Amino acid sequence: MNIVAVNFRDPLHPEAGGAELHLEEILLEAVRRGHQVTWLVSGFPGAPAEAEYRGMRLVRRGDWMRFNWIVPGALRGITPTPDLVIEDINKVPCYTPLWTPSRVAVIIPHLFGTAAFKEAPAPVAAYVVALESLIPWAYRDCRFLVISESTRDDLVARGIARERIDVVYCGLDHATYRPDGTPKAPRPTVLYVGRLRRYKGVDWVMRVFPRVRERVPDARLVVIGDGPDRARLETLLEKSGVRDAVEFLGFVPGAVKAKHLREAWALVQPSPKEGWGLTVVEAGACGTAVVAADSPGLRDSVRRDETGLLVPYGDDAALADALVRVLTDAPLRERLAAAGVRWAARFTWPDCARRSLDALLGSVPAAAAQGAAS
Repeated sequence: MNIVAVNFRDPLHPEAGGAELHLEEILLEAVRRGHQVTWLVSGFPGAPAEAEYRGMRLVRRGDWMRFNWIVPGALRGITPTPDLVIEDINKVPCYTPLWTPSRVAVIIPHLFGTAAFKEAPAPVAAYVVALESLIPWAYRDCRFLVISESTRDDLVARGIARERIDVVYCGLDHATYRPDGTPKAPRPTVLYVGRLRRYKGVDWVMRVFPRVRERVPDARLVVIGDGPDRARLETLLEKSGVRDAVEFLGFVPGAVKAKHLREAWALVQPSPKEGWGLTVVEAGACGTAVVAADSPGLRDSVRRDETGLLVPYGDDAALADALVRVLTDAPLRERLAAAGVRWAARFTWPDCARRSLDALLGSVPAAAAQGAAS
């Protein structure tokens, strides 16, 4: 089959993250099965307009800010006409069913909803919410693939039939994220891994950390990741009086991230909304307890009181108490860590890719799929 995938970023984009990794694994499975794959994405400075990548053709058009506006023309310009278009709605929808006669299958890690107002100015957030509101209409004939029950339930609440939605959890790189005997840091260490954006809720951790230090004086916070919210977060820290206890490491390679995950006493994930929460499963795989917001996506990837503690989003006292509990209660910390290793063992990228592609190809009529195979 001839498959065209559409999303905002490819894996080589400087800001590529978990969503791009997820789509890449699915498309690599398509390549392994002998399908022809073209990946339509936005461009970025220094990137060629077209390239070969791991058996796929990358087609870059426009830029990140206006990619959804140039998709109609760019999609029509790809030949031959694809048998299947896979749209990964990871920023805003591009409404691909309106611009192609091909079947369309949709991947949705999660939708922003009103969380958009935590990140963007009100006019921009309202624009995002308005675009999302048309998804049930624009994709009325499509099947959906999601990575958590939380996202499935969100789509159902928006009017998409449950029977058109498949749930397949993300995989995990077990060669990188695993226990290896690395000792825990000598000081009680809390780790955050992720982008530094307003909607990720990192300011909640910064606000709470002075309370943690009052009860665990030698506690420290390590932040891995970068983003446009870093300057604001550092300003908050200067005012809080705990700047000396917080270290920003920026972006680090996967092996370095895994080392910090093993050394940490706890991973904190404060986001008010995630598609799944890959970092909490990575932490579990490395033998580290988790403290996370009881929010969509995270309540799917964290097993409550088994692999981690879940606290109501925005509850300062609850977050401080949970962090202090994990940092001071060694048996609890070790129990959560051991369960995290067992839980993470269930997830592999080959299984995720196989089941996800099967679900997406299910949107193509059997006769068409057989014709393409022949």
